[in-house]
Amino acid sequence: MLGNIVFWLGLAVSLAIGFLYFRDLGDVSQMLIRVKRENMLRFIRNEYRFIAVGLAAFVLMTIVHFGFGAGPRGVWWAAIFLCLVLYGFPYVWVHVGLRNQKNSARYYSIDEAKDYVSPTNQVIVIENNGIARAHPQAQIMRPHLAGNDEGLDGENVIMTYCAMANLGIGYTPEVEGQKLELEVLAQHGNNLVLRDNRTGEPIQQIYGFREADAAPEANGPACPLRPSLAMRPWPTFRMTFRGFQKAYPQGAVFVNKPPSNPILYLLDLVLEMVFSASIDRQHREAKPVMDNMTHYDERLPNKTYVWGVNFGDDAVCWTDDFVVEQGNVVNAEVGGQPLLVAWDPRYESLGVWYNDTSGPVTEIDFFGNTPAGKLKRVEILKPGLFWHVWAEYFPHTDINRVGTGVDQKAA
Repeated sequence: MLGNIVFWLGLAVSLAIGFLYFRDLGDVSQMLIRVKRENMLRFIRNEYRFIAVGLAAFVLMTIVHFGFGAGPRGVWWAAIFLCLVLYGFPYVWVHVGLRNQKNSARYYSIDEAKDYVSPTNQVIVIENNGIARAHPQAQIMRPHLAGNDEGLDGENVIMTYCAMANLGIGYTPEVEGQKLELEVLAQHGNNLVLRDNRTGEPIQQIYGFREADAAPEANGPACPLRPSLAMRPWPTFRMTFRGFQKAYPQGAVFVNKPPSNPILYLLDLVLEMVFSASIDRQHREAKPVMDNMTHYDERLPNKTYVWGVNFGDDAVCWTDDFVVEQGNVVNAEVGGQPLLVAWDPRYESLGVWYNDTSGPVTEIDFFGNTPAGKLKRVEILKPGLFWHVWAEYFPHTDINRVGTGVDQKAA
C-alpha cells in the first residue's frame, strides 16, 4: 500500500515539474502556451533545484516499482518517455542548442566574411577607438552572445542579440566590478532573457540589469536601484555590410562557422532551420510568432523598425523613414538631454548622438563630425528593434519627437 502511494506520488511530482520545465523554458512551447513572466523567472532562478527534485521523485518511483512491485510496468515505461521529453528537450535546447559564444567567438576579415555575408545584409556594430566589430544578424541569431578574451580594443564587451526583438546591444558583462556569467535561458515579451549564473538572477536584455536589482517605484522595471547595478552599454548601431566595408575596411566580422563535432553539427543544422523559419515569420507577419506580450500600441504597425532611447522616465523612438523625411537630421530632447538623430545614406545607418554644441545641428557625418565639433554616440540606443517590443518595455514612449521640449512631438 505504502509502495503504491510512493509510486504514484513520485510519478505526479516528476511529471508536474517536467511539465513546468517544458512550459517555462522549452521556448517552442510559447508558440502554443502563454507563459506568465513570473513563472518563467521562478524557474530560471531555480532550474537545477526543480530538476533535482523532479528526477529524485522519478528515481524514488523507480525504486519502489522494482524493489516492491509498486505500480504498473506500462506506466513506468510511459513515465520514462515523458520525462525524457519534458526534461531532456528544454535542457538540450537551452544548454546545448542555445550555447553562446561570449568567450569563444571568432572574428574574420571582411574578405573572409564575404563568403557568409551578402552586401545588403544588416550587421550590428560596436566600435572602440576605431576598432570595429560587425555581427551579421544571421550569424549571431542563435548563439545570441558573441565576444572573446581579446575584447574590443582591450575592453570586455560582448554583443547580445535577440532575434525575436531584432535587437542587438553591446554590453560590458560586469556589475560594480564583478564579472557576470551570462547564459541564454529564454525569451519573454519577445525579448531575450539571460541569467547571471553567479547569482541565478534573470536579466532582460533590453534593460541590462538583474531582476533583483530593479527599482521598486512605478518606473522600476526600466531602472535599476542605482546606475552601477546595470551592465555598461556600448554604442551599438546598425548598417549594411557594404556600409561597414566602407566605414571600417580593417574591421572584423563575426562568423558562426559549423562545429567539427558531427553530433553538434547535425543538432545545429536542425535548430538553424527551426530558427530561420520562425524568425522569417516574425519579420513577415504582424502578429508575434510567440505572443506573450502584455501591451500593444497601435500608433505604429507591430513590425516597424524603431530606434529608441530612454533617460529616466522619458522614452522616445524614431523610425528611419521619418528621419529621412526630415532631411536626414532631427534635433530632439529626451529626459532633458539634447540629442541628434541622423541617417547617413552613404553608410546606410541611422545613429543617435549627444548634442553638446549648445544649439541645433544640421550637418553630421557617420563618424559624428559636425561643423561645431565631434559628437559622441548615445550608448543606450536600442537600434532597429520591432515597435511592438519597444512599446512592451517602454509603454509611455513618445514617437518621432522633434524640438527641445517634451511637448513638441510628431507622430
